[in-house]
Amino acid sequence: MLFKKSIFLLLTTATMLTTSSIAMADSLISNGGGGDYKYQLWRSTDNTEYFLKIWNRDSSTNSAPSYITHSFESSRDALDYFDCNYANKSLPSCPR
Repeated sequence: MLFKKSIFLLLTTATMLTTSSIAMADSLISNGGGGDYKYQLWRSTDNTEYFLKIWNRDSSTNSAPSYITHSFESSRDALDYFDCNYANKSLPSCPR
């Protein structure tokens, strides 16, 4: 009986640790591309920051990103940054 309780406690603890690790991970929000680059848009664990992982268009997203941007306050800011600086789009939000 003690063995069963020990196994149950061990499995419960492992499940809780796994669940909390998943909950603490940054979240992939979207991905896309433009120009010679592609991106993944990520949100921080506390939902306060966004950042981009950027690869050359012909690179695999399983490889290390070519660039990881600084944090942005919104997903729109991050995507505008990508469009202006990597996709070479001319948007009203792009600096002149």
